[in-house]
Amino acid sequence: LLLLPTHTHHNLQLDKISVRSISSEDISNVGSGRCCSAAARNPAIKTGRRLQLMQMIILPFIPILALIVQTSLTLQEILEYRADVADIETQVTIATDLGKVVTRLQLERSEVAFYIFTNGSKQRANLTQRFANTDHALNNMTTWSEISVPTAPDEDEDDREVMLNRNEFQSRLNEFRERVRLEPEDSSITEVMNWYTSINRGLLHHLNEQIKETDNSGVWRYLVGFKNLLKSIECQNIATSFGIRYYGRGPLTAENFVSYVRYEFMAREMINSTLNYAPMLKPMYTNITSSKKYHRVKLMSNMVLKNKPNISDERSAVEYNEFMHNYTDDLRILQKALRRLIKEYVDKTLVEADRKEAIGIAILVVVLLVSPIIIILVKNAAATIQLYAMNLSQKAKELKREKRKSDSLLFQMLPPSVAMQLKQTQQVPAELYEAVTIYFSDIVGFTEIAAECTPLEVVTFLNSIYRVFDERIECYDVYKVETIGDSYMVASGLPVKNGNKHISEIATMALDLLDASSVFRIPRAGDEFVQIRCGVHTGPVVAGIVGTKMPRYCLFGDTVNTASRMESTGEAQKIHITEEMHEALQQVGGYKTEHRGLIDVKGKGLMSTYWLTCKDGPVRVREEISWCADMQPVFLDHLKLHPPTNYKLPKRK
Repeated sequence: LLLLPTHTHHNLQLDKISVRSISSEDISNVGSGRCCSAAARNPAIKTGRRLQLMQMIILPFIPILALIVQTSLTLQEILEYRADVADIETQVTIATDLGKVVTRLQLERSEVAFYIFTNGSKQRANLTQRFANTDHALNNMTTWSEISVPTAPDEDEDDREVMLNRNEFQSRLNEFRERVRLEPEDSSITEVMNWYTSINRGLLHHLNEQIKETDNSGVWRYLVGFKNLLKSIECQNIATSFGIRYYGRGPLTAENFVSYVRYEFMAREMINSTLNYAPMLKPMYTNITSSKKYHRVKLMSNMVLKNKPNISDERSAVEYNEFMHNYTDDLRILQKALRRLIKEYVDKTLVEADRKEAIGIAILVVVLLVSPIIIILVKNAAATIQLYAMNLSQKAKELKREKRKSDSLLFQMLPPSVAMQLKQTQQVPAELYEAVTIYFSDIVGFTEIAAECTPLEVVTFLNSIYRVFDERIECYDVYKVETIGDSYMVASGLPVKNGNKHISEIATMALDLLDASSVFRIPRAGDEFVQIRCGVHTGPVVAGIVGTKMPRYCLFGDTVNTASRMESTGEAQKIHITEEMHEALQQVGGYKTEHRGLIDVKGKGLMSTYWLTCKDGPVRVREEISWCADMQPVFLDHLKLHPPTNYKLPKRK
């Protein structure tokens, strides 16, 4: 106990008083709950061993159960995935049917455009057969959705009639066909083309909605490519209608020329997009573009792009229509190849889903068979492990307890940061601190007091004073270096540097300790109170660990010596500071000093010194001064119970 710092004794006293203030009922309630919990966790008793055995059995069962649940969920996901693949297959079928209808309508539009642009010539426009092919594609559609169609070919796009069934759409289409047969005038050409375009736009919109429903599957990119290929053919057919007009009727108007350029480039953009989504079609498309027919198509398309004046020639129009018809047929071959790829992908996905389902069922069966075996093995191993666990737990507790004791003692002897560094690196090099403030104090007349009192009275007296000092300095950013006899040494600015804060911290602490010391009475001196001398100096010091047996954190340098001289040459109940400390306090501000004059300091010569009198702001004062002053050290409580022979305890005043 004597080796422990004084503030540790005080903490022990506080702990004792706190324990005494708790009622017996609280202790019984808390104690019973903790005892039951500890008994349940203690492997040394039968209940604890059973509980731990149960825990060790449950522990491997949890991942097994999780694996079973995961496998079951995986099977469920596989079944749901198979259902989704079936739905995707249905969506692909619908998209294929829509693609066929759009293709037939595109071909029909080309025939109608050629029919009108050649002034109703029936040499190349077999409309009856083309209409029959379109009707056949419409009748083969598995489902029908709402399609927005203009009520007449000359109406605006915003004025539409929504057809709710196949028969109404077929009837409206037949009415339009009859109007085309009877009125192939030049003034109705643009409106007729727009009517076909609006029908295909509605069908392509429905196709786009079908593709959105499959956007979480791998077939989505193929369907997007399929849709873009249809749009490319659609735009190419519209551009072809303007090209036929150019060769059959002469140069295009500005509006028609702009429309031709727009649809021509849209067709190219859509075919490039299709090749990006379905790169396996690139070799086929390369074969198409490398043929002589395609070069002729490019040549005639470039003539239309130039829109130079020409002589209308029905033969050139027929030739252009034939070339473009062949080119779009080649694109439809790509379309069929893409449909086959989509079907193969869906079939492959179904086979993969079946394989995953079989693997999942096999894993689930294996887990269900192996789980009981694992649990039995774990149960047998748990009993053996518990024997080792009991011994290991006991040794670990003893090691932890001893380590806590050693760490506690080390942190009481050394600063925590230095102690941690010492534990990690086994050495702490000395360090120079450029700005540190040192405080020294001692008790005036301590030699006479020690001569008049018994040793135990002296220890009690010093313990009561320095316990209060230790409590007071906890309020400041300071480090207690040591106490030797009645000398009390404190430093600020190390081992953790705090800038210029060390000046104000030591100054305020010195005023606080000076105030706290005035409440203590000198033993066997009646009403005479304790008086202390204080000395403070600021400057550089070197700090480091000294020794390997009972290592201490020591300070070295002229700053330490000067602070000690300030204390020894000071006066009772005054704080003696150097001129450097005075100047530092003036820079900090908030403190009042009084010039003492020149004094002769041993080893230093004449020095100009000052008294630190007070602080402008309030000083942090603890309220338990009188209570602490009346307390006795911990070892005296033991002496009350077991007093030595011929010893009388000192009377407390």
